[in-house]
Amino acid sequence: MDEQEGRAPERGPADTSASGTPAPNPEKDPADWVTGAEPMTGPQRSYLETLSREAGEPFDETLTKADASRRIDDLQARTGRGQGS
Repeated sequence: MDEQEGRAPERGPADTSASGTPAPNPEKDPADWVTGAEPMTGPQRSYLETLSREAGEPFDETLTKADASRRIDDLQARTGRGQGS
């Protein structure tokens, strides 16, 4: 909310689609992430531990953010988790 006027700030043209709904964020290839070489985040680690267990796959605690993202995609496909309805 805009504290001065008590309303939400207006969204610019790049923030909305032609219908006025928020535009989706384009997915960026993990290889292009500026921080992709950093260690995976806590949430990535937790979710990967769960997915690895469900898929019967070993969990690799040394993955980078980018590698963890790709591994999550792979394990989601194997387990059916994270798939839209």
